Amino acid sequence: MSRAFVFPGQGAQVIGMGKALAEAYPAAAAVFAEVDDALGEALSALIWEGEIDELTLTANAQPALMATSIAAMRALEAEGYAITDAAFVAGHSLGEYSALCAAGALSLADTAKLLRLRGKSMQDAVPVGVGAMAALLGLDFETAAKVAAEAAQGEVCQAANDNDPSQVVISGHKDAVERATVLAKEAGAKRAVMLPVSAPFHCALMQPAADAMAEALAATQINAPAVPVVANVRAEAVSDPEEIRKLLVEQVTGSVRWRESVAWMAGQGVDEIWEIGAGKALSGMIRRIAKDVTCRAIGAPEDIAALKG
Repeated sequence: MSRAFVFPGQGAQVIGMGKALAEAYPAAAAVFAEVDDALGEALSALIWEGEIDELTLTANAQPALMATSIAAMRALEAEGYAITDAAFVAGHSLGEYSALCAAGALSLADTAKLLRLRGKSMQDAVPVGVGAMAALLGLDFETAAKVAAEAAQGEVCQAANDNDPSQVVISGHKDAVERATVLAKEAGAKRAVMLPVSAPFHCALMQPAADAMAEALAATQINAPAVPVVANVRAEAVSDPEEIRKLLVEQVTGSVRWRESVAWMAGQGVDEIWEIGAGKALSGMIRRIAKDVTCRAIGAPEDIAALKG
């Protein structure tokens, strides 16, 4: 059996995530304490007892979701499971940072600081109300990309997340994205849903955030990961630190090629994928991409207990 570990992205956040892990495993509690220390604030208090609106702010959600994922990974390690049990690691958007941290390419403190900056700079790149994102359900990626291009009309409108065979997220200027939802339905989409996001992620409008990340990543130590990381913008495994640095910058404006990434891992013989951290969104996507791959979501002590049967 060949296994991969994957790490969720924005949208998986819930108040209370990771708290049971921290109570059950000292190694998990230490993750939240280290992230609090790195950021100079009690992010753990917001995660466990705060308001969901504040947790959902991009600058908070990104380091919070990473902390929860790494806490789950540390809990697994305490029970004898190792990152090197995986043939590959991958993450959806910000989850790629969690994957890199889990694999030892980035330190936990550096990952927290990078994600705080990434969240803030993505939020600041476009004034609120100027950009938007929409999920197109029932269209393949090629059709969705054509719809986005047709809707652009001189503005930005791009296919941002290729999530699974029936879900593509588009991103760009609000008017262009709204035009695309109409065109998508004409092209055969079952639904086209505007998403409740605060910024248009993974499109050209994020270039100021990409510039900020390029500067921050240039000053950050990146090690070779203990296992290869399947990069969002490449949809195949990378291990070279300089390549990782470059791809993390490209990822800010580039498409999240999740469908291709999962298919690539399955093509390499991966037949079991563990989703590490909050929620089960990736597991749902994976089942629609690679029907023969078994999925497990691991975000609480009972999920780890279930591994032991």
